[in-house]
Amino acid sequence: MRVFFIGFGQAGGKLVDMFLSQDKKTGANSFRGIIINTARTDLMGVKNIPMEDRLLIGQTKVKGHGVGTDNVTGAKVAADEIDTIINAIDRRGTHDIDAFVVCAGLGGGTGSGGAPVLCRHLKRIYREPVYALGVIPAPEEGRLYSLNAARSLSTLVNEADNVIVFDNSAWKNDGESVKSAYERLNEEIVRRFGVLFRAGEVTKYGVGEMVVDSSEIINTLRGGGISSVGYAISEAIPKGSKSSAKSGGLFGGLLGKKEKAEPHVDITGDDKSAKIIGLVRRAMLGRLTLPCDYSTAERALVLVAGPPAELDRKGVEKSKSWVEENIAGVEVRGGDYPVDSGYVAAVVLL
Repeated sequence: MRVFFIGFGQAGGKLVDMFLSQDKKTGANSFRGIIINTARTDLMGVKNIPMEDRLLIGQTKVKGHGVGTDNVTGAKVAADEIDTIINAIDRRGTHDIDAFVVCAGLGGGTGSGGAPVLCRHLKRIYREPVYALGVIPAPEEGRLYSLNAARSLSTLVNEADNVIVFDNSAWKNDGESVKSAYERLNEEIVRRFGVLFRAGEVTKYGVGEMVVDSSEIINTLRGGGISSVGYAISEAIPKGSKSSAKSGGLFGGLLGKKEKAEPHVDITGDDKSAKIIGLVRRAMLGRLTLPCDYSTAERALVLVAGPPAELDRKGVEKSKSWVEENIAGVEVRGGDYPVDSGYVAAVVLL
């Protein structure tokens, strides 16, 4: 799936920077993006985005100092400069993309105010679907941030084709400061959505037996509303190899920081299908990006990514059936995605 990322505000900009970094490491060339901010210093804090793709807006109003968590001002600045933003997007090229993804932290001012405005105009101008990836602040970040997030999310749901939510409070460790958690939480986000959004792209292994292409993801996300993502990973130990520690490719680096507490399953042996089902179950029953009652989901998508030798068609089919039995709807899509990695990952989009 070819995605055009737009990072709005500081949090959104950092996420897009990490998505493009991951894309560069894999050599997939599936992602492109720009970042937008009202604060000049925030635009300087990224590494993988060329200067021409960093857009400073609202200079006449806030003089490059940001909107100070005032999302009403953030929305006004975005509306006033929407032509400048659209020109920057067109300059980057949109002719071959499958979807737009607007990334924003919903607690601040620039992203929470500007993202809904941008989504509305993108939907008006382009035929491609427009999704929002919104990060909800933890309560410790302050009541103003929570209020901004509530306002922004209720507006985003009406403006974007779908809002995929990541709840910081559900992922922050006890006793961990919000600041020290940011980088780890951003890695969790990019890890999950990097696998999901890259599904269907041709790798050196070719395409999967059961391909999850962009239309499968688009059909799962259609109809609007809010989505949550589950994820589980385990090591795959190839025959004749003692360890898969040298894993690279799609999961390399980011997945090297696997939490010790996470249950470990080796996808080896004859019954691969049972182990893939176990991985998918763990993805759906474990910690979702937005904690919710999975049984109320209307649609779902199951994606299993890993080395071709570890992927099993029967396992994916049975996993889809299990998910279908456990959600309210009957639309469950799924497939596999062969990649160069020492890990197998399951992603469930609800």
